[in-house]
Amino acid sequence: MNSETRNLSEDLDEIIIIDDNDTIGEQIKTETWKMIIVDDDIEVHHITKLVLRDFEFEGKHLSFLSAYSGAEAIQLIKDNPDTAVILLDVIMEKSDAGLNVIKYIRNELGNKIVRIILRTGQPGETPEEETIISYDINDYKEKSELTSKKLLTSVITALRSFRDLIVLQNNKLSLERIINSSYVIHRQKTLNNFINEILSQLLYLLYEGKKYVNNYYSGLAAMMDGDEFVIVSGVEDYANVNGRYLKDVLSQEEFENVLETLQAEGIVCKGKYFIACFKNEAITPVIVFVRCKNDLTEWEQDLLAIYYTNAFIALDNFMLTNEIESTQKEIVLTLGGISEARSKETGNHVKRVAEYSKILALGYNLKEEEVEILKQASPMHDIGKLAIPDAILNKPGKLTAEEFDVIKTHSQIGYDMLKNSNRSLMKVASIIALQHHEKFDGTGYPQRLQGENIHIYGRITAVADVFDALGSERVYKKAWDLDRIIELFKEERGKHFDPELIDIFFDNLSKIIQVKDSLADI
Repeated sequence: MNSETRNLSEDLDEIIIIDDNDTIGEQIKTETWKMIIVDDDIEVHHITKLVLRDFEFEGKHLSFLSAYSGAEAIQLIKDNPDTAVILLDVIMEKSDAGLNVIKYIRNELGNKIVRIILRTGQPGETPEEETIISYDINDYKEKSELTSKKLLTSVITALRSFRDLIVLQNNKLSLERIINSSYVIHRQKTLNNFINEILSQLLYLLYEGKKYVNNYYSGLAAMMDGDEFVIVSGVEDYANVNGRYLKDVLSQEEFENVLETLQAEGIVCKGKYFIACFKNEAITPVIVFVRCKNDLTEWEQDLLAIYYTNAFIALDNFMLTNEIESTQKEIVLTLGGISEARSKETGNHVKRVAEYSKILALGYNLKEEEVEILKQASPMHDIGKLAIPDAILNKPGKLTAEEFDVIKTHSQIGYDMLKNSNRSLMKVASIIALQHHEKFDGTGYPQRLQGENIHIYGRITAVADVFDALGSERVYKKAWDLDRIIELFKEERGKHFDPELIDIFFDNLSKIIQVKDSLADI
């Protein structure tokens, strides 16, 4: 045994040289602290493993990995980023090999968590004070002073530090996941999707760190329907229970805990269960139930409480947004209907135009959000008619040139009424109001725009509006039959209408006719 390793075994009753194939790992529990031993002296590896073979910290033993050069050490830490402690020799294939390993771990790999205990047999080559200041290490020991007791003390100190850093890192990641989860659930457009996302994001928070162990967590979400809770979403053990009553799926004890949570209108954590109640004036109660294999830790309970608060606020905002959007849609349809009513037309005209516009927009591959806004905004296409005198608007005979010039002003008037709003819906409505009488060949009004200079919203609404107007009775004309309208559309392809939209129109004619029939005027 050389002088560098002599004191390491001073208080051992017997020196046992362990072969590299020794089955130390068999004595280690499944969940262990990983330690990398880096030294070019094989005997150092043997003695270190012998001293620490029965070591235990917080119920976990050590598992050992060996490297005999700086290059091997770098590869091991790259392959095992969850390593807790590295016992690192300074001088190996080069005088600064160990120091280069530290630089690589901290700077190249960005691993600030692993604890590094630097060991040297030649302290003069790497002065302690300078090394501690210059390098991010946990401890610095001369091999001659490193008895087994001091080694144990250094390892325990390093593991405590590693454990605390991991807790801080996990807490940081968990809070980041809460923020990300809040963003995801805020983007949901329907209540069912919103509830599904609350459950899936909640389980994601818990699963992280458990490496998605099968059935470690199972969960479901249920909504009140009448007097019963009906399951609308389920994960793991509850993956195939949608549509069933909650009381028929949970045990009696679990269901009683649900009722307790419902009464409390908050959250309940009991051992392996987490139950949350989402309830406000706008919706019927929603229950989220999560069952775990083990009791929830204090941190998991705190994490769930934070998530619940965020999710509840998100649900309130979701319902408020839905209420605002519903009110906005109703106002838009009402205003559109008022303008049509002044023309002795029914409110179903604007509803049909909205549905036709949606079909054409989907065929044109507009984004889902654009399609929805276009559908909501298109009923405002003739809002400017509110300013047109009744004598002209409802004249049963042919208009004079001067009267038609007055009619044509409704496009600009509608635009001027809507253009100052900062709401996306009103901005789209203003474009439609201004451009829905423009023609693809440039002969329309009010700006005589041509081709793609006409906004796609205007081109789409033009097709929808003309189709419905021709097929509806007006004070100045009878309704056209479908065959006559189709012939006109074929003739006006590339003239009045965007040719691509006319192709989409004919590709979706059956859907359009279905809408026409379902919203027919009475």
